[in-house]
Amino acid sequence: MYQHLLTHITQRTARIGVIGLGYVGLPLATEWARAGFRVTGIDIDAQRVAMCQQGISWIADIPSDDLAALVREERLTATTDIAVLAELDAISICVPTPLNKTKDPDISAVLSAVDAILTYLHQGQLIVLESTTYPGTTDELILPRLSQTGLTVGEDFFLAFSPERIDPGNKYYTLSNTPKIVAGVTAQCLEVVTALYKTVVDSVVPVSSTRVAELVKLQENTFRAVNIGMVNELAIIAHLLGVDVWEVISAAATKPFGFMPFYPGPGLGGHCIPIDPHYLAWKLRTLNYKTRFIEVASEINGQMPRYVVERVVSAMNEVGKCLNGSRILILGVSYKRDVADLRESPALDIIELLQERKVHIEYADPYIPKLRLAETTLTAVPLDDECLRRVDCVVIVTDHSIFDYAYLCRTASLVVDTRNATAGLTGSHIWRL
Repeated sequence: MYQHLLTHITQRTARIGVIGLGYVGLPLATEWARAGFRVTGIDIDAQRVAMCQQGISWIADIPSDDLAALVREERLTATTDIAVLAELDAISICVPTPLNKTKDPDISAVLSAVDAILTYLHQGQLIVLESTTYPGTTDELILPRLSQTGLTVGEDFFLAFSPERIDPGNKYYTLSNTPKIVAGVTAQCLEVVTALYKTVVDSVVPVSSTRVAELVKLQENTFRAVNIGMVNELAIIAHLLGVDVWEVISAAATKPFGFMPFYPGPGLGGHCIPIDPHYLAWKLRTLNYKTRFIEVASEINGQMPRYVVERVVSAMNEVGKCLNGSRILILGVSYKRDVADLRESPALDIIELLQERKVHIEYADPYIPKLRLAETTLTAVPLDDECLRRVDCVVIVTDHSIFDYAYLCRTASLVVDTRNATAGLTGSHIWRL
């Protein structure tokens, strides 16, 4: 089975399936299809499947023309029918792994995918988990489930973990030129998963166990979360000291060794950085260990939207305006620059906090035409003279490159900038984090 699967991978005759066609799954599916494999995307979202079948991409990093070409060539197809799993040689699981309300891991989508695979698992099949999870998931949860079939891992079927490293909107580091961590439950599992990813990734990095690979992903994003927490606190400290935090960071970054610049902001967004450290913290709680750095960073990062609102209050008071009943424009609501991704966006928390204070909210974001909130739906407004003169304050939450910040500062009466997007622009009406 091992040699049979390796041969199919090498000859590009292996049938590949990707469960979950989101920000991770669709790029992976398209790369394998471009590499010459026949790929099937599997998703519970019928609308997403229909769009794929029509060659319409819902992810900016995958042009619709490219997707449509792969569909026409019958290299890529999509379905909601899990029975197709029986026909596949390799299956990649790319489903969401969010947190529940108590910030504990919710891996129900992963387990649902594994249970679906269990029904159709057959000899010579490779199963790879890409979804971020806590160390031990692959060997403690997935392996026992799949072993119920009586098949032997490393002989009859192969199980591996390879953490996703997709960075939405990154024009330089893509799936193909970002090194890929891979780990197998056995040596044979590692060899086949390495061979599979070498078909689409320039550099594959094998590690000794799935637990190592699982911890690698969590360490990467915990590193970022902790350092962002530190620099967010530095922003608060600098403000209390009457110092420009952006100047401090810029000057510190001139040191050619022992320093890496991180930048403050309105809070954490995206699926990885706000979520992944909690997976690690949860796992360590089961081992009676408190992850203090993670908890402190989470506390600081989590309170940044409230700190932004406090800065808005101060700015409004300075010009003799009351927050209650005011009209505020939120500039940019996606979680990062130049992407149409709202996942965990701090803009949502800022809007909610402002609405609690009876503020009338408008927003401008070319990537998010509609914003669905708990009780209302907002429509993006154009960033023009009428809008800027209508509002009492503009809060820059996401610094999209399409915005004209010089024009904004010339026209708006008050600007609170959480991203240093107005660097180099002057005026007493500009307040920076």
